[in-house]
Amino acid sequence: MGWFTSQKGRRHIVVCGHITYESVSHFLKDFLHEDREDVDVEVVFLHRTPPGLELEGLIKRHFTTVTFFQGSIMNTVDLQRVKVHEADACLVLANKYCPDPDAEDAANIMRVISMKNYCEESRIIIQLMQYHNKAYLLNIPSWDWKQGDDVICLAELKLGFIAQSCLAPGFSTMMANLFAMRSFITSPDMAAWQNDYLQGTGCEMYTETLSPSFSGMTFSQASELCFVKLKLLLLAIEVKPIDGGDTKISINPQSSKMPANTVGFFIAQSAEEVKRAWFYCKACHEDVKDENLIKKCKCKHLANKTGATPATPFSAALSKPLLNIKNSVMAKEENGSKPVMNGRPTNKPADQQKNGKMEVGIADDQAKDFDFAKTEMKYDSTGMFHWTPARSIEDCILDRNQAAMTVLNGHVVVCLFADPDSPLIGLRNLVMPLRASNFHYHELKHVVIVGAVDYIRREWKTLQNLPKISVLNGSPLSRADLRAVNVNLCDMCVILSAKVPSNDDPTLADKEAILASLNIKAMTFDDTIGVLNQSSNAPDAMSPLGSPIVLHRKGSVYGSNVPMITELVNDSNVQFLDQDDDDDPDTELYLTQPFACGTAFAVSVLDSLMSTTYFNQNALTLIRSLITGGATPELEIILAEGAGLRGGYSTPDTLSHRDRCRVGQISLSDGPLATFGEGRKYQDLFVASLRNYGMLCIGLYRLRDAALTTVDATSKRYVITNPPFDFGLLPTDQVYVLLPFERKQSRFSFSETEV
Repeated sequence: MGWFTSQKGRRHIVVCGHITYESVSHFLKDFLHEDREDVDVEVVFLHRTPPGLELEGLIKRHFTTVTFFQGSIMNTVDLQRVKVHEADACLVLANKYCPDPDAEDAANIMRVISMKNYCEESRIIIQLMQYHNKAYLLNIPSWDWKQGDDVICLAELKLGFIAQSCLAPGFSTMMANLFAMRSFITSPDMAAWQNDYLQGTGCEMYTETLSPSFSGMTFSQASELCFVKLKLLLLAIEVKPIDGGDTKISINPQSSKMPANTVGFFIAQSAEEVKRAWFYCKACHEDVKDENLIKKCKCKHLANKTGATPATPFSAALSKPLLNIKNSVMAKEENGSKPVMNGRPTNKPADQQKNGKMEVGIADDQAKDFDFAKTEMKYDSTGMFHWTPARSIEDCILDRNQAAMTVLNGHVVVCLFADPDSPLIGLRNLVMPLRASNFHYHELKHVVIVGAVDYIRREWKTLQNLPKISVLNGSPLSRADLRAVNVNLCDMCVILSAKVPSNDDPTLADKEAILASLNIKAMTFDDTIGVLNQSSNAPDAMSPLGSPIVLHRKGSVYGSNVPMITELVNDSNVQFLDQDDDDDPDTELYLTQPFACGTAFAVSVLDSLMSTTYFNQNALTLIRSLITGGATPELEIILAEGAGLRGGYSTPDTLSHRDRCRVGQISLSDGPLATFGEGRKYQDLFVASLRNYGMLCIGLYRLRDAALTTVDATSKRYVITNPPFDFGLLPTDQVYVLLPFERKQSRFSFSETEV
């Protein structure tokens, strides 16, 4: 039996749920990583069955920090034995490969209820498979995210990562590498691209309080100083509202000045580097050239400055209406532009414009008086997502001929493998980030789901209020169906499977996804761009689905150039995705070419989020706000009702929620940043983008073969997270940026996947 005895002054955590050699080794590798500062935490595993030989060996290797107890988390005596009431946190691991995700979630939620019943104050971090099961946690009276309780929903995050990759290909890889603890070792034997990629994988996300020298600066000034002088990338800051509400995380905010003692979110190689932001002192370090010399200084300035009066907090600026509404309406009238509501042509004829004044849609941030009778609801009640009245699935089903007639271009194709009775994967989590309100309506990419309509009908309740969705009842393996949805003209082709992996051979879990991706790569297409050019000569070219035809990119002639992301259940299957890679079958997922290029994503990369959340609760909030497009606790409560998104009339308050930054990818081959592609350094690009456009550069997406001249050269790109300041740029590079919301049409052409 035995009881856990904690050493005085040493914290411990209790880990329960799915305890196997694989899950424990992944968890410990990340939790006990040397890049984390002195992890003096004891890990106690509690499981019903005794450990197998492999697991026992692993626990003995870490005997100074890891202990194993046999017992049940549902039993009060066992909870006392492992001292749950004294534990710093309790972590519940889920079995990601279980045949019945709902049953797995229900079992883990019962474990949470048992622990909360025993000790209400316990901090609990739980992994859940399905998004809709999050609602049951909210029913536990003592569940409180403000006290540090957190849920890592694998479906929400996995599909959110994939959704962001539709907007900026490769972004899923960059984010996954940021919150996993890795140390890179580059070597001259490796290809140049692998060394560049590996340097980026060594970056992680850290938080640190900014020194008093930063108070009174704008975020852009602080970010520039951190990058140029301290060699740190400042992504976001924590904002404390004036009214004393909950702190919010603001990513690349555009306005007002920072108060003293602001907490910053950084991307850096280690916790040691990030301390420079706290030690930096303008008086002592102004002329220091070597960032490693920025250490704690002995001067009195720090003491004096801490009493400085804080400048206007960020939230003060955030709470004000974001535009002088009246002036913008007058300006619009003088321009005499066509009646357009939020990027959509309105159906009101010109003679309905009263007194020569324009009627302005309230959701365009530009209405003088709210007249609810004339107002459409364009956003959900929180103002975070585009919304449309519910449509039946029959209205959105296309057959092959209709799809072929619809000139689809710059869209997202979702190839979905599912049996009519497969567990729901929560497609809402894939579509919602693509419908965030910080996009203008005309910027939303059309989503076409190719799969069995019987399955999609079960998911439809969660999708019916999201605009621009079509369903093709067909098979993702049918080339005729793929041609009908113009897969060669899409901005991203996502391959998902909802089928349950069979127990006899788990490696076959990805067979459909791999076959589908190889099938698309083997296809060839006509040069379809000519057809589009003819049809778009008309002044207001509109496709039958009502979205304007945007010539994003020249269609791919070869299927191997179609931008694609394949979701894998089993990491080892990544070796079958790329026929031209020379990856060893035992290579870790993050080192493989498909993952480095952003064309493969496996749910296993989310394992490290458990440790990240324990050590830094804000990191999960930051990742979630970047990935989900703006899901808030308020929205979670609405969705927990089960009636789907609710529409809402726009008010200056809800419209202010649109003013948040989003992920984008900008080409250096043309546009305002083209001059930087001519051999300039990354630091020049970083500073110019921030000063002139308020854009924060966070990485590069570079062609694997920089000179596309040889026949064997490939158009594959790979991800470089936060390159060094002196990194040379190429005209073919694409830059990952965090873009501020723009009320007008963007100045940049988002030719996201130019081939």
